[in-house]
Amino acid sequence: MVSARRIGILTFHRCINYGSYWQARCLAEGLRRMGHDAELLDHDSPEATRAEWRCAFQPQLPWRTARADYPLYAAKTRRFLAAFDTLPLSRRFPIDRPEQAGAYDLILVGSDEVWNFRHPWYGGKPIFFGEGLKAERIASYAASFGNHGADEGLDPPWAERLRGFASLSVRDENSRSLIRRTMDQEPALVLDPCLQFPPPPPGGGAEVERPYVAVYGHSFQDWFQCAVRLWADRAGYRLISIGYRNDWADEQRIDAGPENFSALIAGAASVATNFFHGCVFALHHRRPFVCVPSYYRFNKVSDLTQRVGAERHLVSEETPHDHYAELLETPLDNEIGTRIAALREQSSRYLATVLG
Repeated sequence: MVSARRIGILTFHRCINYGSYWQARCLAEGLRRMGHDAELLDHDSPEATRAEWRCAFQPQLPWRTARADYPLYAAKTRRFLAAFDTLPLSRRFPIDRPEQAGAYDLILVGSDEVWNFRHPWYGGKPIFFGEGLKAERIASYAASFGNHGADEGLDPPWAERLRGFASLSVRDENSRSLIRRTMDQEPALVLDPCLQFPPPPPGGGAEVERPYVAVYGHSFQDWFQCAVRLWADRAGYRLISIGYRNDWADEQRIDAGPENFSALIAGAASVATNFFHGCVFALHHRRPFVCVPSYYRFNKVSDLTQRVGAERHLVSEETPHDHYAELLETPLDNEIGTRIAALREQSSRYLATVLG
């Protein structure tokens, strides 16, 4: 029987982003349910906080947020801040002074794009590559290089830092290929924490007229808006936009907090998204979905859908309009659930090795 470990989790846990919040919470709560003393390393960066708040209020730059929407984005931000306070957090420390984080039996780096050099405010921070951390062992769980492509490689100083990890796991094939090519290692491929340790059943927050389709994301292409809108009008569904303004939707739920987000996805008939965790939560709640991945999210979205057998749910400008009806009205294939269960077992084996 594995003895309880003191575990620190290093990730992007204070982002005003549903996916970042939920993956941090799910990993921490999942490890705690396994009997471990797990907490999120509460790193602090005034620069990152300012950038996060700017993004929270201006998520669609260069298009400016309408003045009337500011109170809604403010309410959303307050709900996130309240949710952060309920997470199991370490003592706070400066992000550039990782030695102040405290000592742990194990530090898990990830999930999220912790190794993405293109991240606008966390990219290239040495702490996410293990520098200065005090632990008997450092490993990664479902880490990602995001849209830093495998062909771009990894400079030797960064690769050397990762060689200091006891175990490496990633959540997408691009990240796996990058490590394989650069470091001649084969990292494990594991599930995002939201699928490995699924969130609790929603407690409410979806008290809206049904049936509706959840729209999650922003800056959708015109052709995608047109296709989803045309199908919804023909099928008699309302479109509800979660977390961001999408004027082509019937209703805006910009101020939704993290719990509301999960409840609204769970209560939807189907999901239209261009975000990774839009796909993840559609899969978790077993909701039909369509996704048009952006350039920034293409690696992780395409890999996730391929691994679980849901690649046909990715659409492009060439996708016929009648295909949307099939994707959004038909329950997910049972094979998808079977594949997720198998991947969960695979991820559990990796964690057992790391925690053993």
